[in-house]
Amino acid sequence: MNYKETAKGILEHVGGVENISNMSHCATRLRLNLKDETLANDEDVKAVDGVVNVINKAGQYQVLIGIEVPHVFEEFEKLVKGNGNVEMAESNEDEGIISKVFSAISAIFAPLLPALAGSGILRGLLILAVQLGMIKEGSGTYTILYSTSMAVFYFLPVLLAFTSGKRFGASPYISALIGAALLHPDLIGLMGDIGNGATTSFFGIPTVLMNYNSTVLPIIITIWAYSFLYKFLDRKVPETLKLVIVPLVSLVVMVPLTLIVIGPIGVYVGEGIANVVNWLIERSGILTGVLIGGGWSVLVSFGVHWAVNPIMINNISQFGYDYICPLTFACNFAVIGTALGVYLKAKDPQLKGFSLTGIITIVLSAIIEPTLFGMLVKNKKLFLAQIIGGAVGGAYLGLMKVVTNAFVFGSVTTFPAFIVNNANVIHGAIGLLIATIVGAVLGYMFTNKEDKLA
Repeated sequence: MNYKETAKGILEHVGGVENISNMSHCATRLRLNLKDETLANDEDVKAVDGVVNVINKAGQYQVLIGIEVPHVFEEFEKLVKGNGNVEMAESNEDEGIISKVFSAISAIFAPLLPALAGSGILRGLLILAVQLGMIKEGSGTYTILYSTSMAVFYFLPVLLAFTSGKRFGASPYISALIGAALLHPDLIGLMGDIGNGATTSFFGIPTVLMNYNSTVLPIIITIWAYSFLYKFLDRKVPETLKLVIVPLVSLVVMVPLTLIVIGPIGVYVGEGIANVVNWLIERSGILTGVLIGGGWSVLVSFGVHWAVNPIMINNISQFGYDYICPLTFACNFAVIGTALGVYLKAKDPQLKGFSLTGIITIVLSAIIEPTLFGMLVKNKKLFLAQIIGGAVGGAYLGLMKVVTNAFVFGSVTTFPAFIVNNANVIHGAIGLLIATIVGAVLGYMFTNKEDKLA
């Protein structure tokens, strides 16, 4: 794929630079906010080399490209920003609240996915090495590898501050510094043995102290609020004083404001959401497994699954495990199974080749969109097959309370995330095998030998 030509082709067929009000990307999609959606020609965009499909949902024009989307986005950004007419940090005033939320979430978390996934897999492999007796817990080797695997979670507020600053139009470096201030050892030391809820004062103002390492919501809210202050300062402070005044005022205002007001609220809200989700899973693991395992592909097809990802990341950061992530594995393995059923039944070389490519892609990279949109969405029976497979596999995983110790996308290569204990690994493997087999059987049944790749 020629990334530059792909970017130029997409831009040309969505109405040009003047029609772009905002843009971002996630793991597989270029997400655009268009001023006038009628100027975009879906069929012409789909015809561009490298484009798999187009989805216009949740107020966003989503161009499905696959795992090479960061390269296309880089070229696309050059073309758009090079025009000088678009401020990408500013949101379109006509953009719906749902679109704004999904756009913000994808832009904030997408750059961190490789770090989160790589660290999670390293953590799983380290646990396995300890269980096999290859590495002794507490040794220098263990401590180095453990610190390496957990650093992304401990310093998550700093990383999220940086990406949030870029998304909301604030200085990403000052934003990161605000996040880092919350993790300073001296500040954490003020909590003593009390922990969360310990109190101190700031110029006589009572301040409730919280431990912000591994938290998600507080820093995102903080940087969103900071973006308004930053833009105000950027407009009002003379250029000759910006170098000193802007960072000085930013830090003096935002760090205390976060500690006194924003931070505690964010911590409690985030913990509340996570506790509600985990409570629902504990109360009815089977029902939750059916809904998420079977419905995850529906969320992916609409591009709104990003709203759930922060909950999983928060669970991993706070508790060290998550119940939802295994259920997304069930969806992916059901897609693998359905594609396998099609491959075994179909006679058309193109359809067989597409199915096999989809299987390999998901097994290695966990990217289901090409198979989902290229084959399953076009055939309602096959789409239903993978939903049923995911639901059945998810029901088993939910029943057995299977967890992952990392936020990862579901594939064979990310299976080490299930390494928590032997029972978790066994039940995880059984649940994914169920999803694959059910998907394969139904995919085989619902495929006609004469079917072709439409």
